Parts: sequence; structure tokens; C-alpha cells
Amino acid sequence: MAPKKILLVEDDDIIAKVEDWRLKNLGYEVAGRAISGAETMELVVKTKPDLVLMDINIQGEVDGIETAKMIKKGFSIPVVYVTSHSDGPTLDRAKATQPDGFIVKPFEDNDLRVAIELALKKK
Repeated sequence: MAPKKILLVEDDDIIAKVEDWRLKNLGYEVAGRAISGAETMELVVKTKPDLVLMDINIQGEVDGIETAKMIKKGFSIPVVYVTSHSDGPTLDRAKATQPDGFIVKPFEDNDLRVAIELALKKK
């Protein structure tokens, strides 16, 4: 069985490298990395990932929450937020998009694996 393809949306290069390594170490294929909403949408179309790991604060005119809305509207791809922003207003905005998971940074590998597996199972 081919590994599940994960699109990584993270604009911090160091964090992205660590998350990329973690995903590969857990047996997933990294379909690509985006740093903005526009780039994310291009890669969703191009790579057809099985899941998107979405940071909330990303570069560009739209944040990760707005980008997740676009993904949910146009594609049947689960979105798991991976963010250090879990304040009330941000969490309320994220919940409104009905995410398939929410991980608060910093996190352990097992937290990532469980969130991904549950999101993929719901799909």
C-alpha cells in the first residue's frame, strides 16, 4: 500500500523541515510544502494530497483558516490545523471550518500520527 500523501503548509523554514522529517519518519509521503494560501491551492490541484497539515498564520493575503475553507469547499481533502495559536477567537474561527483535527505546537510525534490517522479514517 502506497504511503498517504500529506501537503505541508508552514511558512517557517525550520519548523517545516522538522515537520517534513517527522512525517517521513512516521511513514507518510510529503506531497509538497506551501507557505501561502495561493501556493497551497496550486499544490492541492497539482499533487492531490490525501490530507493537508495547515498552519494558521501563513504568508500571503489569506491565512490558513481561509485557505482551509477553500479546500473544504472545492475538494474532499481532510485538513488538520497545526498551530501555536489556540486563543479563543482563533479557535472559534478554526472550529467554524469543521477541521478534521487541531494540533497545538509544540507536539509529539504520536500526537501528529493520531491526528492524521483519525482524519484519514473520517475521509
